[in-house]
Amino acid sequence: MQRDLVVLRPEGLYCEAGGFFIDPWRPVDRAVITHAHADHARTGHRRYLAAEQAREVMHARLGRVSLRTLQWGESITQGDVRVSLFPAGHILGSAQVRIEHRGEVWVVSGDYKLEADPTCTAFESVRCDTFITESTFGLPVYRWRPDAQTLAEIASWWAENAANGRASVLLCYALGKAQRIQAGLARAQALAGPIVVHGAVAAVNAAYRAAGVGLPETLGATDWRRAAGGDAPLVLAPPSAAGSPWLSRFGESSLAFASGWMRVRGARRRRALDRGFVLSDHADWPGLMQAIDASGARRVIVTHGFEAAIVRHLSERGMAAHALRTEFGGESGAESDGEVPGEAVSRRIS
Repeated sequence: MQRDLVVLRPEGLYCEAGGFFIDPWRPVDRAVITHAHADHARTGHRRYLAAEQAREVMHARLGRVSLRTLQWGESITQGDVRVSLFPAGHILGSAQVRIEHRGEVWVVSGDYKLEADPTCTAFESVRCDTFITESTFGLPVYRWRPDAQTLAEIASWWAENAANGRASVLLCYALGKAQRIQAGLARAQALAGPIVVHGAVAAVNAAYRAAGVGLPETLGATDWRRAAGGDAPLVLAPPSAAGSPWLSRFGESSLAFASGWMRVRGARRRRALDRGFVLSDHADWPGLMQAIDASGARRVIVTHGFEAAIVRHLSERGMAAHALRTEFGGESGAESDGEVPGEAVSRRIS
């Protein structure tokens, strides 16, 4: 009987036939990285492999590490396997890892979404025998509306606040979500004034621009006060900035948060938010089911999120499915880029 191509070790997900780990959480010799969020891309590895689109954000996050990149669909030999990367649609450069060994194909999804995003390449379904999928929003209650509707709500909230002389402070993840909001508002020609970004967002913006992603002009807080004459701005900041002295410089403001967790009843009230916008860089329940079905996998392994719900649902459909507990799913500190599952929502917005 052929052994599993990917197994769980203390360092992370390991492909023994290839001699590499995928998004390991402890230092290893060879790390294949699905994307640059800190719960998936960590410092300390000797060698990194990621998608070429992720080069700028990987270096922005990790420094000048030993990084090899692949174009989408390009394959290389690692040990006894062929490895290639395909778009995951989560953030810029986010990839699914395809591993082929003796005619068997496994795909590790990393984080992904199916909704179109002007700042990254769209999710591409990859046929495989075994699909390892995330499940951050793996409950039927999580269903997203089209981006255009949510962006229109954000634009209307911003315009209303501006008319009343209030700043619009929108908490969102510095890597991925903030750039998606900026690009989406610009595309919709829904800029009601200046956009001011926190330093964490500004650093990621620079990496996105270096990678060729178009973003509207933004200001730092000091530049806004000096150049914008006090016009009520849209302020984009990571969740860790909530209640900080940095935000106090904008005076009267309305506080909102953009996250898939805003779909949960009471999440906005618990955090004393004026508004909550349901916008996620992860697949919702229908998106997860669509991706699983499109993979054609005869076996599904479910990680980081609501694993039990998806395993139960797939098993009831007659599919072979089981859960694998990992250390992915959320970050701490000033750069809160991941979305954390379930019970963590009641503890913090990150």
